Amino acid sequence: MVMGKEKGIGPGRYKKNIFKKEALSRLSHYSHSCLDHRRDRDRDERSKDRDRDRDAKLSGMALNPAVGSAGLSHKQTAMQQQINPFTNLPHTPRYYEILKKRLQLPVWEYKERFNDILGRHQSFVLVGETGSGKTTQIPQWCVDMVKGLGGPKKAVACTQPRRVAAMSVAQRVADEMDVKLGQEVGYSIRFEDCSSAKTFLKYMTDGMLLREAMNDPLLERYGVVILDEAHERTLATDILMGVLKEVVRQRSDLKVIVMSATLDAGKFQVYFDSCPLLTIPGRTHPVEIFYTPEPERDYLEAAIRTVIQIHMCEEEEGDCLLFLTGQEEIDEACKRIKRDIDDLGHDAGDIKIIPLYSTLPPQQQQRIFEPPPPRKPNGAIGRKVVVSTNIAETSLTIDGVVFVIDPGFAKQKVYNPRIRVESLLVTAISKASAQQRAGRAGRTRPGKCFRLYTEKAYKTEMQDNTYPEILRSNLGSVVLQLKKLGIDDLVHFDFMDPPAPETLMRALELLNYVAALNDDGDLTELGSMMAEFPLDPQLAKMVIASCEFNCSNEILSITAMLSGNTQGEKCGICLDRLHIYNWCVKEPGFLLSSLPSQQWILGLASPRQPSVGVRIDKHSAFTR
Repeated sequence: MVMGKEKGIGPGRYKKNIFKKEALSRLSHYSHSCLDHRRDRDRDERSKDRDRDRDAKLSGMALNPAVGSAGLSHKQTAMQQQINPFTNLPHTPRYYEILKKRLQLPVWEYKERFNDILGRHQSFVLVGETGSGKTTQIPQWCVDMVKGLGGPKKAVACTQPRRVAAMSVAQRVADEMDVKLGQEVGYSIRFEDCSSAKTFLKYMTDGMLLREAMNDPLLERYGVVILDEAHERTLATDILMGVLKEVVRQRSDLKVIVMSATLDAGKFQVYFDSCPLLTIPGRTHPVEIFYTPEPERDYLEAAIRTVIQIHMCEEEEGDCLLFLTGQEEIDEACKRIKRDIDDLGHDAGDIKIIPLYSTLPPQQQQRIFEPPPPRKPNGAIGRKVVVSTNIAETSLTIDGVVFVIDPGFAKQKVYNPRIRVESLLVTAISKASAQQRAGRAGRTRPGKCFRLYTEKAYKTEMQDNTYPEILRSNLGSVVLQLKKLGIDDLVHFDFMDPPAPETLMRALELLNYVAALNDDGDLTELGSMMAEFPLDPQLAKMVIASCEFNCSNEILSITAMLSGNTQGEKCGICLDRLHIYNWCVKEPGFLLSSLPSQQWILGLASPRQPSVGVRIDKHSAFTR
């Protein structure tokens, strides 16, 4: 029988749950990490008091516009406003529905303080828990500030480490501001620019802002630059921080805001010359943490068993969020969970399984916000199960999640400068990531997090924070971009975490070898052209040189195979790049000469061609 936690001492304290006996032998049990229940009860009471106070303030605003502080008066003004100042059209009814929800976000209590700090300082750090509203509300307040300054019109840029976050947040903010996406509010990601000359708020990946800086080193177009999710320490974000630190010294009118979802923000403060810190707490509920008594041999199998156990044995309604490392694992887990639930017959409630990873089309990514299936007539609970990469840690907030399954792994790029090989390896996550994952279970009500590793492993083996990407990546492209930005003294460039000298030297040697740099270390004309390609230097050089040898079509196809991060499918079988290449060579019917799509792959044209090869999966490297 399946065992669930009950009062008592030791890992054997369980209560019985009625369930098919033959299915129960596959389910794993967890030891419970004891919590201070008195502390949780007090925390619940404080949360309820805070919610009551907020509701009272909002009620007072509706009854008496004259009552309240300046911040509340601003809220009341927004509620009463009939004309949209951005479009000069009346607000739609949906705008007011969304506004009521916006005013209940924790970040709204700190608007006055935020505006005060923003007005007095050029740069500052903002720490806000996931779900506090910082990603959607802070940029809008910055737009209000920029529009009120007068003078030349400046835009607001907000960077995201992932494409899916940039697209989904831009759509949400456009709805909140009652404007059309692509006009006043837009986004920019690799191969897609959904913005216009009227855009005053643009969400973009950090790499896209870095590319804009190549053509506009002082970022004159922007009045405020926001680096969101800075705690993830991506390669582009680290470079941007160094670039922006220098830009603010030359532009007194530029504001820089570094936003993080973790409380370890002291390093960011020190880096930006002891700038102010604003901390915004989230509205979270207690989360019970469960660990495995022994290490799991197969974390994927353990994760699938745990999902089934939760679905069948938990008496509370609530959705599940399962973290896995990549598309292949996610697709496999979705198939196996569906198959195992179907095998349980009519006693099992309906289940909606939704994959989530960065290369999914936007319309499929939006499925995570769909409601769960209803209860069956026999009382069986319907659940939604989101199977995601670490994109759901902080970039996206999914309401309704009560149960989180954390195997403790993620994929990371690791570069060995001695053999010049970069690999994508499955590695253990950090404690900070584990805490972020657990927090997803407490967004709407008390939840549970099942960690598929031991408590000892969490305390003694995991790093406190994720290792910065700049310390484990090939710096060839980074050095080329810095040279394009006009930064020649790489040794004294203000990195937050300076990379190893050996890694920098290897990158310089490579760029000199491919003629991107001359013997004096200066950028050549060829190197300037190579910097425009979103490719490794060797591939960029190969593409440029292919014109001379009249083999551009073939080289573009090979470059697509070598630079793509996803897999193709043939008859439902996953194929890696080598298998795809061998198959393409052997298959006479495969189309290798769709030049518009190949140009799209390299960022030289807009994505208008739907496909390159008729037999390759539409999400593969050939079509991106």
